[in-house]
Amino acid sequence: MTDGTGPWWSDGEDEDDEFDLYDESSIRSRPNPKGNRPRTKTRPEHADAQIARVLGVDRGRYTVMLDEDTPDERQITAARASELRRNPIVNGDRVAVVGDTSGEEGSLARIVRIEPRTTLLRRSADDTDEVERVIVANADQMLIVVAAANPEPRTRLVDRYLVAAYDAGIAPMLCVTKTDLADPEPFLENFAGLDLPVFTSREDSIPVHDIRAALVGHDTVVVGHSGVGKSTLVNALVPGAHRATGHVNVVTGRGRHTSSSTVSLRVEDEAGRHGWVIDTPGVRSFGLGHVNTDSILKAFTDLAELAEDCPRGCTHLPDAPDCAIIEAVEAGKLGEAGRARLDSLQRLLLTFAR
Repeated sequence: MTDGTGPWWSDGEDEDDEFDLYDESSIRSRPNPKGNRPRTKTRPEHADAQIARVLGVDRGRYTVMLDEDTPDERQITAARASELRRNPIVNGDRVAVVGDTSGEEGSLARIVRIEPRTTLLRRSADDTDEVERVIVANADQMLIVVAAANPEPRTRLVDRYLVAAYDAGIAPMLCVTKTDLADPEPFLENFAGLDLPVFTSREDSIPVHDIRAALVGHDTVVVGHSGVGKSTLVNALVPGAHRATGHVNVVTGRGRHTSSSTVSLRVEDEAGRHGWVIDTPGVRSFGLGHVNTDSILKAFTDLAELAEDCPRGCTHLPDAPDCAIIEAVEAGKLGEAGRARLDSLQRLLLTFAR
């Protein structure tokens, strides 16, 4: 009860002075251990980022080129931003970089965006593996290197390169090395029906001038089986490249993996015009598990023209009724080379039909 002079908890004296000692300004809050600003999924646009070309990748560090073809051209080292950790960045990519782009020793920039790609060359471990590995981005040409002997040329592997190239929208070319060891013509007959530029090379005569002319103005990915002389060819095209070369095992006939990384190298002709060569490690297999089967026929240009007369839904396999390709080959219209081409096509199609 109260006597009407104040609240029941008061003894009637003025207590304002006592409570004036405490106000909110004296409260000290503990800082947020994860930062004072709340986390947000909204990322900065990095409108001031500079566009660079990826030249090499090494254990999470990327060598990129800024201000290409200008007096300020320079190579810098960059790391990938955390938001890109699930996005593969490969040679040939154009990326947006921010941070320290001076290129000075010890500096490190940051890749914050991958620019849209024009092409993407991929391969899988085998034809049934749905996991694909991105090899190169933005290449518009592929130079397939194969030896005439030591190791023996593998027609099926070249067919697979062609399929991957056509699937990616990349124009293929073929270079046969070591022609001093064997005549390349029997091997080249397998590709007689294709619109495929061909170069031949031997140890004492590498057609550097002709190949350089084909590479100027293009981004060309170089692929091939281990031991075919791919690195030797690249070293001839790009003096100072210093790509490691190896030998072929005389017992197994297999080449030794010498180039362990993919690297972009500038190639120049006598007039100072240039292009880019993207040298890849040698492989012994090239899985096509990622390829749409409709793209396989595109690798066989001569057979694709005949396929226009096939029934709708024709599989082009040996048991396909009224297949125009099979009928033309059996009639001898494409010669022995046509029969070999059809065999290559059907072997690839059968792989995907399983």
